[in-house]
Amino acid sequence: MQTHCRAKPIVLQPHGNRLVEVGFDGGSLTSDAGVVLLRDLDQRLGITGRLAGCFTDRRSPDRIEHTVEQLVRQRVFALTLGYGDVNDHDCLRKDRALALACGQEDILGGRRRRERDRGIPLAGKSTLNRLEDCSASGGEHRYHRIGADIDAMGDLLVDLFIGGFPEPPERIVLDVDATNDPLHGNQEGKFFHGYYHEYCYLPLYIFCGERLLCAKLRTSDRDASDGLVEELDRIIPKLRAAWPDTRIIVRGDSGFCRDAIMSRCEGLGIDFVLGLARNARLTEVIAPEMGLARWLCKLRRRPQRLFRDFRYRTLKSWSRERRVVGKAEWLSGGPNPRFVVTSLAKDGIGARELYEGLYCARGDMENRIKEQKLMMFSDRTSTRVMHSNQIRLYLSSFAYLLMQALRGKVLCGTRMARAQCDTIRRDLLKIGARVSVSVRRVRLHCSDSHPGRWLFAEAAARIRDIPMRC
Repeated sequence: MQTHCRAKPIVLQPHGNRLVEVGFDGGSLTSDAGVVLLRDLDQRLGITGRLAGCFTDRRSPDRIEHTVEQLVRQRVFALTLGYGDVNDHDCLRKDRALALACGQEDILGGRRRRERDRGIPLAGKSTLNRLEDCSASGGEHRYHRIGADIDAMGDLLVDLFIGGFPEPPERIVLDVDATNDPLHGNQEGKFFHGYYHEYCYLPLYIFCGERLLCAKLRTSDRDASDGLVEELDRIIPKLRAAWPDTRIIVRGDSGFCRDAIMSRCEGLGIDFVLGLARNARLTEVIAPEMGLARWLCKLRRRPQRLFRDFRYRTLKSWSRERRVVGKAEWLSGGPNPRFVVTSLAKDGIGARELYEGLYCARGDMENRIKEQKLMMFSDRTSTRVMHSNQIRLYLSSFAYLLMQALRGKVLCGTRMARAQCDTIRRDLLKIGARVSVSVRRVRLHCSDSHPGRWLFAEAAARIRDIPMRC
């Protein structure tokens, strides 16, 4: 008869006359019961199923236990739950709530498994690492039988964005920006960036409000705007085919104020609002307004802001004259001039509204990048080659899409409607529960004192009302 050793409990300070002990022997428990909400939402929207279609699986069906779709779900759901490292899955593979969410039919563990893996329903770190480290050759390598089409993943982001609107919008604003992705090894494309003072990648992002359309991994030995023209040539025709009458505006800071980008926007029939780095000529144009702002600041003892609307062309780099709005602002600490170049007509939007109402709103994109980078772990690009790191970036991007859909479609009108991803994760997904499995039922027994129980019930009801994607 086999003897099962029982681990010694962890002894803490006593409570009165009672000993206080902690033991990790509670059985089938989970700290992520809220993942079942993501499961139901994903079944309605079909995000991970369509993402799995971007992979090619050449493994022998009779020698595998997890389909590509199950592997993709396991990785994406884990990212939304806060598990950024693949190593976490050596413990998560035993979680029955996550197995339920991933569609694992036998959540008690496969019957064909080796004795040491009995009762472990999900894939471990090695299997998931082979998914992320797959090649672009369609899985023809002997030891890498799964291939990935990263171009198809990029197109899927756009398709999901279009499908998220029940009716064509009158206007959309595409925010473009780049950020640093620190490197700590000898990854392919490693380069030291002088502005960020570190070795890093320089991924390009395109958002529309909270919705993500592009997450392109790039080396950092380039201008921040490199590749945007190609991405616009890929994305805009798709948007035009779906919404021929929608007005499209591209918005970015001065790092994207390049004649090639502005000329391409003009050629595609879309508008742009871009920051413009100041120089001596621009400063001279708004000198009268700046002097008046300085006088008003001293008179009223508070910052003053005036605007100047004029036509401008650089001496060499621009191919044509364009509209520029200059902000002449005087603060308590001195002048603060800013400039914006745009294709929008003066009679359609005034200078102050253009700058304060339209251009300054691009600052919200910084919050979206923060969510993507810090809360969805898009900076975990530690594999040796760019292709695999791009797959990791896309997995993080689709995890963000799932969380954004939960916030935008399910939690709208609730106290979590404007919450960031980590707040939603903490209050709605990280719920402790005991998992019981019978022949006819899987039940998650959550605490009756959980403060988010009513919000959980409301979210589940709203998800049921979302039409199932065919």
